[in-house]
Amino acid sequence: MPEVLIVRGGQGERVAEQVRAAHPEVVVASPDDADALSTATVAAGHLTDDEVARMPRLAWVHSWAAGVESDVGPALRRRASVAGPGAVTVTSSAGNGAIPLAEQALMLMMMLGRQAPRWADAQREHRWERFTHDELHGRTVGIYGYGNVGRELAVRARAFGMTVVGLRRRPAGPDDPVDRMLPADAVDELAALSDFLVVAAPLTDRTTGAIGLRTLRELGPEGHLVVVSRGGIVREADLMTALRDGIVAGAGLDAHANEPLPHDSPLWDLPRTIITPHNGATTASTADRGTAIFLDNLDRWLARRPLRNVVDTAQLP
Repeated sequence: MPEVLIVRGGQGERVAEQVRAAHPEVVVASPDDADALSTATVAAGHLTDDEVARMPRLAWVHSWAAGVESDVGPALRRRASVAGPGAVTVTSSAGNGAIPLAEQALMLMMMLGRQAPRWADAQREHRWERFTHDELHGRTVGIYGYGNVGRELAVRARAFGMTVVGLRRRPAGPDDPVDRMLPADAVDELAALSDFLVVAAPLTDRTTGAIGLRTLRELGPEGHLVVVSRGGIVREADLMTALRDGIVAGAGLDAHANEPLPHDSPLWDLPRTIITPHNGATTASTADRGTAIFLDNLDRWLARRPLRNVVDTAQLP
């Protein structure tokens, strides 16, 4: 039987056209087609639990996201955790947003160090206000979760004359642009070394809530926290305490524990805090890179070769 592909998402039609052109033997069907659900073997995009239950032939699901925890519901997790008939492989678009997220982190670091909101306030009020601010050169950035985003940030931070300290489970390789690599359990040491602690790790059982008040105290009153991957890694109540009490100098937050950030969240109004709505990676190129990852994986799937970015769903929170 032919492979039957369900495509969903903002670039769905474009992806479908590319698949039809490259692989005319693949049947590309609409997710609204009930008959297609019963025969689909591959899906790209989010599936509901009900849809997964109606897809007995489903064998591979690709998420357009880099972090897939919100795309993998209970039904899909069950299918991904078994072997044999009914088993489903899950892949992600990890790496698609590494470049813009590294740029977002660098922007937030610059805004925090230069107290950029003061300039915005002065412009709005037509005030000519000059003040002494910081620079990135000579400062240290600690990268919690040195993966795709971390590497891109390291390259850019070094170009600014910064010292780069990474944290991950594997030691540094000869091509890693870091000055030092710490093991995964050394988050407090990483914070103590950092002027800017950047959270770039995925959200897993191990990383959920990994950064709390103890780590923030190590970061200290001259240090800044920047979060560009997942907000659930930082204990939000501890962060609010640290910002209110001056335990840390400030925070730049693109990712939040609850999204959209509630209208009444105290984070909106905390001092020395910059909020962006988790769209640091919302660029056309991010979507294009995600499409390229899927199309490459489809080539691999049809040729029965190993897939890229296979997700260990057992590690998801």
